[in-house]
Amino acid sequence: MTDPTVTENRQRKKSAFGKTKRHSVRIDMTPMVDLGFLLITFFIYTSSMSDPYALPLIMPNDKGAPMPTKQSGALTIIPSQKQTVYYYEGEFTSEKVQSTTTKEIRNIIVAKKLRTAEDDLFVIIKPTRTADYKTVVDILDEMVISRVERYALVTISPEEAVRIGSQ
Repeated sequence: MTDPTVTENRQRKKSAFGKTKRHSVRIDMTPMVDLGFLLITFFIYTSSMSDPYALPLIMPNDKGAPMPTKQSGALTIIPSQKQTVYYYEGEFTSEKVQSTTTKEIRNIIVAKKLRTAEDDLFVIIKPTRTADYKTVVDILDEMVISRVERYALVTISPEEAVRIGSQ
């Protein structure tokens, strides 16, 4: 025998409603987007931005006496155009001048620093007239990175300019 309640339920479903329709649920995402933008705005306003850092450059007094340096501790770097850097050690002669790039100058500075006593090391930076601003700043950055404490930014001599090829 069959259960009378089951047959009654089947008959009632068919007769009263027919097929039941399923509706899809639609969720309004507008409040969620608003909340997201509020959180982004909150985190942007509360985060601390990094402060710009300028390289400190202390220029010597022009009226003072020239500072004596040992030729064995002197390294002259001549920034030129297109990331090209010329350098020589000691006193200037055209045979000593060598060429390199701003990326390789750090190795030369570190090698000179290892060979020279700390009190004797002095780096002279002489940019040419055609030197890029970026190249000169890169050389000044290398002084800070290599921890060279004694360096000077001076004008290039005419003999050096002729050897380098920039007037």
